[in-house]
Amino acid sequence: MRILITGGAGYIGSHAVKLFLARGHEVWVYDNLSQGHRAAVPADRLIVADLAEAQRLDHALVTHRVEAVVHYAAFALVGESVKNPAKYYQNNLVNTLNLMDALRRHDVKRFVFSSTCATYGVPEKVPITEDEKQRPINPYGNTKLAVEHALADYAAAYGWGYAALRYFNAAGAAPDGQIGEDHDPESHLIPIVLQAILGLRPEVEGFGSDYPTPDGTCVRDYIHVDDLAEAHLLALEKLQPGTQLKLNLGTGRGYSVRDVIDTAEAVTGKLAPVKEGRRCWWPLPKEGKRNWAGNRAIPICVRSSRRPGTGTTAIRKATTIEGRS
Repeated sequence: MRILITGGAGYIGSHAVKLFLARGHEVWVYDNLSQGHRAAVPADRLIVADLAEAQRLDHALVTHRVEAVVHYAAFALVGESVKNPAKYYQNNLVNTLNLMDALRRHDVKRFVFSSTCATYGVPEKVPITEDEKQRPINPYGNTKLAVEHALADYAAAYGWGYAALRYFNAAGAAPDGQIGEDHDPESHLIPIVLQAILGLRPEVEGFGSDYPTPDGTCVRDYIHVDDLAEAHLLALEKLQPGTQLKLNLGTGRGYSVRDVIDTAEAVTGKLAPVKEGRRCWWPLPKEGKRNWAGNRAIPICVRSSRRPGTGTTAIRKATTIEGRS
């Protein structure tokens, strides 16, 4: 299949590019490199351009005879979206509508959207299932939900097949260590813990130790970035005209901040300097059912996040592996 991957030079997108190419698909990356990295994707597959550039989009779609799009390009910092909502509505919503209109002009009807569980807001139960009401509580979640609504309307009117894939915390890196997390500033817990262990930052700041959890620290669902890439490809291969897939992606098991720190210390053999910070209040929902699950647990995410050049290696082998369901 001939596939355009927007935001394909970013963290999650670059892993998708790597997987799709390995599976024999013709892939082109469309990225303005505001967050992505040129070195993360093959040079001959990269189109450096912005989604606001309609002529560049048209040229890419026509020249490469694109059959489907996987859309990762978005800003994704919740706090920033509250401080600067205009940035998020312009990029995440307006630019996505630009992309969708370009696809409509060129009769491209398969679309996989990298959405977010932030569209649910404060859930009534966890793990979150697809029947949970979507009530986002920040501009980032609002922009993603607005795109989901637009996709449903386009599918109904123009015969599109689309998938909206919702998830929270991507983690890990490619098993060969060639690509992985490289954010500036870094906001993800696993690389922050590893950076603290390596002396690249002074400490890991915890945000509360009085949560109603087994060890008192906040619990999150982490999914390996390669599982995310696999899920996007599986969804794409399922799409037919009129298909609408709305799926949550996760492992079905939460890991606490302390779990992550303990695993990083076990993997590296070194202690992480930790400073306790103020708790970020969040209500703890009741238990519920789980849905699609990745197959790589936190020990694997931590191990694969250890990058060459930092005194560690990228390996995937672990004793704990979560199963698919």
